[in-house]
Amino acid sequence: MPITKSAKKEMRKTQRRTLVNKAARSRAKTMIVKTENVLASGDAETTGKTLAAAISALDKAAEKGIIHRNNAARRKSRLVKKVNKAASAKK
Repeated sequence: MPITKSAKKEMRKTQRRTLVNKAARSRAKTMIVKTENVLASGDAETTGKTLAAAISALDKAAEKGIIHRNNAARRKSRLVKKVNKAASAKK
């Protein structure tokens, strides 16, 4: 348990930040899963929209420092690679 007044305040701040960060991290992960599910269904138009939303969520999380920018870049790269592979397989 924190002892000083400033430590108690810092603990409260950390708890608030944790909730916000968890929500943003969860949103990014959810958007990735949605994109993969739409990709599996084969709907090209919806795949593009969900891909853009997933990339946006990852960029926002990285911009706010919730996830590292390289982590966001890696996840985007893997996702785009899957979409491109599926698109080339359909041709």
